[in-house]
Amino acid sequence: MNVHLRIPAFLSLLFLASVQASERDVLFADSVEELFPRLVETRRTLHAAPELSNEEENTAAFVAERLRSLGLEVKTGVAKHGIVALLKGSGGDGPCVAIRADMDALPITELSSRPYRSRHPGVMHACGHDVHTTVALGVAELLSKHSGQVRGTVKFLFQPAEEGMPVTYHEDWGAKLMVAEGAMENPRPDAIFALHCRPSITPAEGKLEASRVLEAGQIAYSSGHDSANSDTFEVVIKGTMAHGSTPHRGVDAIAVASEAILALQTIRSRRTDTRQPLVLTVGTIQGGQRHNIIADEVRFTGTVRTYDETFRDSVEKMMRQVLDGVVSAHGASHVFEYRKGYPSVYNDPALVASTLPTLRRLVGEENVFEAVPGMGGEDFSHFAKVTPGFYFRLGVSNEARGITAEIHTPAFDVDESCLKTGVNTMAGVICDFLDRGK
Repeated sequence: MNVHLRIPAFLSLLFLASVQASERDVLFADSVEELFPRLVETRRTLHAAPELSNEEENTAAFVAERLRSLGLEVKTGVAKHGIVALLKGSGGDGPCVAIRADMDALPITELSSRPYRSRHPGVMHACGHDVHTTVALGVAELLSKHSGQVRGTVKFLFQPAEEGMPVTYHEDWGAKLMVAEGAMENPRPDAIFALHCRPSITPAEGKLEASRVLEAGQIAYSSGHDSANSDTFEVVIKGTMAHGSTPHRGVDAIAVASEAILALQTIRSRRTDTRQPLVLTVGTIQGGQRHNIIADEVRFTGTVRTYDETFRDSVEKMMRQVLDGVVSAHGASHVFEYRKGYPSVYNDPALVASTLPTLRRLVGEENVFEAVPGMGGEDFSHFAKVTPGFYFRLGVSNEARGITAEIHTPAFDVDESCLKTGVNTMAGVICDFLDRGK
């Protein structure tokens, strides 16, 4: 007796997609191996010539030239030195997906004897943006070579000024300015992805576990909030000058500022739900003219980090209340300026869930870790407010070789095999997303 099994159409499509993805994985992995020497050369070229925020002129020219050589549609001068490029796949019509890479460096003097160390005194790629740019260029080259695997459009966003701020806080920069100038339109992507170098993470499992090294070849992620709202503040306390021997004839701005700084810390410890993440840090303080003069002015600045937008506003309100109370109690006056910076990066949970199988397939389930969200700031959030986003972390350490220094330090470096992982995973994530459709 012949028995004919009828396989549901959707299962057949899933099976076919799985086979196609597996074949593509092999194709991409082989191509990335061939591309690896070029990736290393590109990364070292960029690493040796770092440029600060809004000064990325040569970096942008290098990137644009490479993209044009690959046949992409390239628009330069976005948000000063930003670049938007389009790659239209030949694998069929489909949605649009974006990848973002930041390009700027930090004002840090590199401590290294490597031949590709920074040639620009006091400027260094200490946050891995040379890696991010190299990975995005590698993805562009890989997908250009295999455009038949691309079922839709890929938008590449090379962003300036992730690290920096303008001269005043009354203008936009970086990702926010790119969005304002239309970088996320024509076409608007259905999703956006980015990765970031990470030497270590705090695993989500256990929550209180100490940080662990994130080796090259490994990936970490958070679903939902990934980074914090990153705000700054400035306070100027104004008292009355007097001789140091007669403090009762003046209003001591140093004493008032000291009390105000301590009182601000009670917002975290006594006025807010301790389950709500909050960092309130005073980072600078200046005041006084001479050892025997009661200071009439003290200035201090700091940062506030939160996740929730409503809570963010509440903290600002409480700071104003504390400062008003302390300062008026001493007969002083003050000026308080609170500046909202980068919003919290929010990884779309549905996008994360649909992308994790790709990451686990490409690097192995044992090499993908859920991490505790950080309290750092990152302006990828502006892109992720326009369309669902997923910002994941690329392991760059090699503990056996002593490559474990943290980002934003003069000894930071990466195991360059991370470039292969970055290109392979990002290309796979993009193609799998396009295969799924909107």
